[in-house]
Amino acid sequence: MVPLVELRGAIPYAVGFGLPIVPSYIIAIIGNMIPVPFIFLFGRKILDWGAALPHIGGFFRWCLEKGEKAGRKLEEKAGSGLYVALLLFVGIPLPGTGAWSGTLAASLLNMNFKKSVVFVMLGVLLAGLIMLAASLGVFGAISLIN
Repeated sequence: MVPLVELRGAIPYAVGFGLPIVPSYIIAIIGNMIPVPFIFLFGRKILDWGAALPHIGGFFRWCLEKGEKAGRKLEEKAGSGLYVALLLFVGIPLPGTGAWSGTLAASLLNMNFKKSVVFVMLGVLLAGLIMLAASLGVFGAISLIN
């Protein structure tokens, strides 16, 4: 559940330390998904609230503006495939593209809550499989060297 790292760090950690793969994968998925509904329901409200604060409001306004601008650009490119774009955004394990940022983007775009959570979860499952395959490949190669 650590921000930025999420399951993208948990799965390589589990593989690297020889933890059981299936329970580790399931726990990483659950840990990654627990904050998702809260981020969707309260993320925008917190940013709106923070934008009115005197000293740090600029940061919150910057987050809102950046999120809305990126959301509009994504909507233009994705069109009717917006939920598939959300799945791919969350599912391809690159820095800054995890479940938390995808959920916040869905919230800023006023996307449907249930559909967003389902597609974020599918993205998390995809990212988990990609990280598992990559981790097994890297750690498998290292074990061959030793």
